[in-house]
Amino acid sequence: MAQNDNMKRRNALILALTSFIWGISFVAQSEGGDAIGPYSFNCIRSFIGALFLVVIITITDKVGLTKKPENKIATKDLIKGGTFCGIVLCIATNLQQMGIYLGTPSGKAGFLTACYILLVPILGIFLKRKCGLNVWLAVLITLIGLYLLCINGDFYIQLSDLLVMICAFCFSIHIMVIDHFSPKVDGLRMSCIQFLVTGILTSIPMLFVDINHSDSISSWLSGFTTWDAWIPLLYAGIFSCGIAYTLQIIGQKGVNPTIASLIMSLESVFSVLAGWLLLKEKLTKKELTGCLFIFIAVILAQLPTKTDKQ
Repeated sequence: MAQNDNMKRRNALILALTSFIWGISFVAQSEGGDAIGPYSFNCIRSFIGALFLVVIITITDKVGLTKKPENKIATKDLIKGGTFCGIVLCIATNLQQMGIYLGTPSGKAGFLTACYILLVPILGIFLKRKCGLNVWLAVLITLIGLYLLCINGDFYIQLSDLLVMICAFCFSIHIMVIDHFSPKVDGLRMSCIQFLVTGILTSIPMLFVDINHSDSISSWLSGFTTWDAWIPLLYAGIFSCGIAYTLQIIGQKGVNPTIASLIMSLESVFSVLAGWLLLKEKLTKKELTGCLFIFIAVILAQLPTKTDKQ
C-alpha cells in the first residue's frame, strides 16, 4: 500500500512537471504559428518530437531501461494505443489552433480547453472510474479558478469557441485512451508513435491550407529561415511534445484520470506565471485568486478518501 501511494505521489509530480512544460510552451506555440502557419507548426513540431523520441528510445534500449515488445499482443497494443492517441491528439490540437486563428482569445481558449477536467470524470462514469466527493469538489473549484484566471471582460460563445470546446472533448478522450493503454505498453514508444501519426495527419491541412494559401512554395519555405520559427519549433517539438507528452503517459499510469486532468490543469497557472516572469506581464488580483483556487483544488484532489481505499 505504501509503495502504491509513493508511486501515485511520484506520478503526480511527473504530471505537475508536464503541466509546467506545457505552460511555458504557450508563448512558443503562439509565435511559431504566426511565423510559419498553424498547421505547419503543429506538423513539424510533431515530427521533431517523434525524431527526438527515436533517439531517446535507441539510447534507453541500449542501457536496458526500455525494450521492444515481447510478443505480438504487446506489439498490437502498442501500435493501437499510439495510433489512437495520435488521431485524437491531431484532432484536438488542430481544432484548438483553428479556434484561436478564427478569433477565440488565448485566455478564453485556455479556459475552454481546460474544461476537459469536467468532461473526464463524466466519461469516467461510463467506464466505471469512480471519483470521491473531494475530486468532484476540486473540479468545481478548478473551473472557478480557471474562469478567474483566463477570462477578462464579457463571456460569450461564437463559432471559434465551439471548435475549442470540441477540442476539450477530444483532449478528455486522449486522457482516457492513455489511461487504458499506459499500463500495457512502453510509454516512450507509444508517445513516439502518437507524434508520428499526428505529424502525418496534420501534413494534409498543412499542404492544402498553409502551403496553398502562400504565394508559392518558396514563400512558404522562407518562413523556416529565421530563428523566430525554429526556436519555438524546437522548444515545442522537444520539450512540449517529446518530453511533456511522454511524461503524461508515464505519469498517468496508476493515477485516476480525473485527478490527472486536475493536475495538468496547472498548465494555465504556469502559463500566466511564465508570462509574469519571462515577459514581465502584470498579474491582477483576480488572476492571482484564480491561481490560488486551482492550487487548492489540486491539493484537495490528492487527499485520500474511502474510494481510494477500496
